[in-house]
Amino acid sequence: MDNKAYQDSGGRSLEKYPRPSVAVDAAVLTVDPETGLTVLQVRRAGGPGWALPGTFLHQGETLAEAVNRALSTKANVQGLRPRQLHVFDDPHRDNRGWVLSVAHVAVVPPDQLVDRFPQSTRLMPVHTPGRLIYDHADIIALAVADVRARYDSSPDPDHLLGDEFTLRDLRLIHEAVAGHALQRDTFRRAMEPHLISTGDTVSRGRGRPAELFRRRNDE
Repeated sequence: MDNKAYQDSGGRSLEKYPRPSVAVDAAVLTVDPETGLTVLQVRRAGGPGWALPGTFLHQGETLAEAVNRALSTKANVQGLRPRQLHVFDDPHRDNRGWVLSVAHVAVVPPDQLVDRFPQSTRLMPVHTPGRLIYDHADIIALAVADVRARYDSSPDPDHLLGDEFTLRDLRLIHEAVAGHALQRDTFRRAMEPHLISTGDTVSRGRGRPAELFRRRNDE
């Protein structure tokens, strides 16, 4: 339909309505062996400080395309499939004007970020992300809460581990996401219904071989 031809009940066309700019911002999370759950940040090109990778939506572009363009051009990160998290729509969230941000989240293994720009990106612990622009700290907090809720009920749903793993491996990755230690027996009881034994074991150190599992129905 031609937008100019459409009129609402008050006789106004779509062009008569003020419109916000639309941006996308991506909280890309990974696990660091020393610091736990971390978030990817990029140095701002047009001002001081750091931010989440983001950009304005171009005409004719989908949100997913905009997110991938931002990750590629600002961080040299490709091949991710961030999912939509939340629309941040406070009219005063951005000092440049009326800007809606469609926040996205992705949780990836560290090796998917090894080619990121070394001088203009950094990985920061999610509990101390540093000073960020606009409401990016709120985006990180919501992304972390979302990811932790998913890990509460499913074994490593973002596949930070490989297809096969020990229960200890699984617990350690869940502890890194949760940010605290998990009780072993409670964790095992919660996860076992979602796991299938491979029938194989792996030996590490002096202890007895550990059983290998995989996700049930590739959860």
